[in-house]
Amino acid sequence: MNLNTRAQKYIGIHGCFARAGARRGPLRISRRAWMAALAAVSCRRPRGSGFAGYCFVANGEGRSLAAVDLSSFAVTRQIALEGRPAAVISHPTEPLVYVLGTAGVAEVEARSLKIRRRVRLEGGARAAFEAGGALWVLEERALVKLPLESLKAAARIRLPMAAGGFDVTRDGKMAAVRFAGEGAVAVVNLQERGLRLVALGSAADRVLFRPDGRQLLVGSLAARRLTVVDAAGLEVVVHLPLPIEPDNFCFNSDGGQLFVTGAGMDAVTIVFPYSTEVAETVLAGKGPGAMAVCRSPGGGEYLFVANPEAGDVTVLEIETRKMVAVLQAGREPRHITITPDQQYCLVLNRRSGDLTVIRVAALAARQKKYPAPLFTVIPVGREPLSAAVVRV
Repeated sequence: MNLNTRAQKYIGIHGCFARAGARRGPLRISRRAWMAALAAVSCRRPRGSGFAGYCFVANGEGRSLAAVDLSSFAVTRQIALEGRPAAVISHPTEPLVYVLGTAGVAEVEARSLKIRRRVRLEGGARAAFEAGGALWVLEERALVKLPLESLKAAARIRLPMAAGGFDVTRDGKMAAVRFAGEGAVAVVNLQERGLRLVALGSAADRVLFRPDGRQLLVGSLAARRLTVVDAAGLEVVVHLPLPIEPDNFCFNSDGGQLFVTGAGMDAVTIVFPYSTEVAETVLAGKGPGAMAVCRSPGGGEYLFVANPEAGDVTVLEIETRKMVAVLQAGREPRHITITPDQQYCLVLNRRSGDLTVIRVAALAARQKKYPAPLFTVIPVGREPLSAAVVRV
């Protein structure tokens, strides 16, 4: 439908006809009416196109995996799970997702929406990362390699004590495992299966590699500091004091900025990991938690920050550090993911059991006095914990 046709439809709907009782004849429309109609239809918010794929949501209390069709924005199926799920991650190239939990690992095919394979692990699967064509899965005291082709354990690296979490370099060659109660981190060579420990002097509550894999960033909640460790020499480079507890981490797209949230301030602390300095702290709503980065329509980037206590999401423009919007979500938003086409931000609300969909393009439109860009809310199950998006 072109603009003139839409204008005619608008005028017809809004009663721009000859007065009742006038003789029949061709409709005469004044220039003013045409201009008003064209302005009305041209200022409508651009529509979203949906996404050809699924968002798979792991429901902890519901012990299920909800398959949300992102082309129709509705739950297509609830897939029953044997145990309580902890997380769900996607295959790097195929329409598959892997559900981790107390029963181990379950592989789900996105086209059939059925479980294809299962792997049982000691004490279940606590966390996993895809690297080098394999899943590296954390058991309580071991790292297990599951090649994606066979999904059978090909290697098991024993750990000296119970692990709290881990991270893997992007090339899949190294892993860092944290032992929170011991105040130590292990750097593991995944190819040679060698392991070395480094003591930190404080609890290791969070750990992740810098994007280039050359340094570790270790967060200590009680000490309110970020410790930078050289991954090769296992030497502490610096302890960076923070105004908050480093509970949640998120890199921007090029890895040059690390965003940190946690108890202590209603703000996001920004760290420059390559120059090992704390840059600044920016207000980001009440009790900020989980975060995600998304491209903005103007070519920059947005930082989406969940505020669980307030039930909303704060959106910051990364380049300017300005707050773009505060969007109502649901009860206790705890997880955020972005669709691969960068068109939608998906927020999991743990207490209300639903998925809030935010259309990213509408954020720019909001600056032109449009309503807040909340697209829809989809009930997904009891206690949604984690989500992954795949194309089909």
